[in-house]
Amino acid sequence: MKQGFRKIVAAGFLTIALTAAGCSSTPSSQGGENGLDKELNVFNWSEYLPDSVIKKFEERYGVKVNYSTFSSNEEMLAKVSAGGGIYDLTVASDYFIQPMANQGLIEPLDLNNIPNFKNLEPDLVNKEHDPGNKYSVPYMGNTVSLAYNPDNIKTSITSFADLWKPELKSQIVMVDDQRFILGMVLKTLGYSGNDTDPAHLEEAKQKMLQLMPNIKAFDSDSPKTLMINGEVNVALVWGPEIALAQREKPQITTVLPKEGLMITFDNFVIPAGAKHKKTAEAFINFLLEPEISAEIAKDFPYINPNTEARKLIDKEKLENIAIYPPPEEMKRVESLKDIGDSVKLYDRIWSEVKSSQ
Repeated sequence: MKQGFRKIVAAGFLTIALTAAGCSSTPSSQGGENGLDKELNVFNWSEYLPDSVIKKFEERYGVKVNYSTFSSNEEMLAKVSAGGGIYDLTVASDYFIQPMANQGLIEPLDLNNIPNFKNLEPDLVNKEHDPGNKYSVPYMGNTVSLAYNPDNIKTSITSFADLWKPELKSQIVMVDDQRFILGMVLKTLGYSGNDTDPAHLEEAKQKMLQLMPNIKAFDSDSPKTLMINGEVNVALVWGPEIALAQREKPQITTVLPKEGLMITFDNFVIPAGAKHKKTAEAFINFLLEPEISAEIAKDFPYINPNTEARKLIDKEKLENIAIYPPPEEMKRVESLKDIGDSVKLYDRIWSEVKSSQ
């Protein structure tokens, strides 16, 4: 669920941000003995947190959660960049953390208020994008995985390169994410998925244009739907979307492509100027409780970084390679990285490719 970082946000986004649905722009008085505020404004990806979990937090702490969603990192960034403290908590992909911190868009966390941080997998904290987790706490991770329905697709699919086969015309759904998709194309060309060489990116653009006739839709909200209803038979989408589609159609097959997968983690961050910072930290801590974290994974089966929660997750999910790639695959996955100003080149190429459809 990840797209590129923009350093400059158009002024028009200001109006959008200030009218964001469900968010309060004024401080609320503090609540009861727990010292938390009476409300909390949360901004998250769509289909990423069960309503049941939000209700449990509200009932336990007497806090009203105003919950709104976005469908891309760019949308999140535009609204957070507008400022004004309209959000107390949001989620950002790992390669966004340092650029947002450098621009003063997020505030340091007080990990003393998040004791359940100890439940996180040691190898998934203190990462390069946020040493010491000064600004972020891991929430969920995922790869963009490859899958197909063998009942309807007779050609062999073992790699990203197979997506260009002419018999797959109008048969593919892909996430609407420039970093992951252009990264996939770069990998088919033998380059890094984080390549910033303009010549390599132009080569990727031309190759992507050749792929467009095979793409039925770009969908980051619920791409599983097209797979389930049979509108497409091939998917390059969030791994959990494949797992959810397999509940309806078990014949859908996950492919570990020869070129290797790309991976990213989403993280909780507190926007600058947040009016309910302590309450936001309490919410993060609540979501890191093993039972709560496992409940989230039940409805939205992304890679769960919570060691204690994994003990409560069904073995079937933990062994589903669409969600948790096997150890040998994890040794060769490539993480998305901040590419600085080169994101502008990615933006332009992505816009030109999609406008050709």
